Amino acid sequence: MNSRLPAAQRRTQILEVALRTFAARGFHEASMNDIALAAGVTKPVLYQHFASKRELYLSLIDEVAASMLTAVSKATADATDGRAQTEAGVIAYFEWVDGNREAFVVLFGSGARNDEEFSTAVRNVERKVAEAIAPLIDAGIDAEHQRLLAYALVGMSESVSRQLVLSGGSFDPQVVGGRLAALAWAGLRNVGP
Repeated sequence: MNSRLPAAQRRTQILEVALRTFAARGFHEASMNDIALAAGVTKPVLYQHFASKRELYLSLIDEVAASMLTAVSKATADATDGRAQTEAGVIAYFEWVDGNREAFVVLFGSGARNDEEFSTAVRNVERKVAEAIAPLIDAGIDAEHQRLLAYALVGMSESVSRQLVLSGGSFDPQVVGGRLAALAWAGLRNVGP
């Protein structure tokens, strides 16, 4: 792995290794030395890309969040009505969680919640997700009401995901997403001004 890579590829490689390391060991237990060794680079090379372990972790939160938002946005882009958007978005989210369990742990695990700076970064991710979802809630309600319901959907999905991921078992994202989407849609159908 020690071959010379272009800077962008090396950065991506370091982020992938850091994701696995932080997910397995947590922020405080993982060291920059651990990450450098696993990536097959020296610590000076690692520090050329990330000035500190904290900067690396925050960059990882941003990368993971962008991946999740892209998955949900792509899934809802072609949906033709509110119900289809709800179902496509929730299923896409659970497919992302299932395929990116380590990323979910880094983003929503206790390590990110126990540090004020990381917690702020995660709340920013939740805000971005809620802002992306809110306009999809087409129920003839004002923007503030849409935002409130979007946060409820984000919290519900995150809570279920946490239970599924931490249990370590397998789950069918289509089934779980479909069930939560049905619950959400049943509620959203009855929302009015």
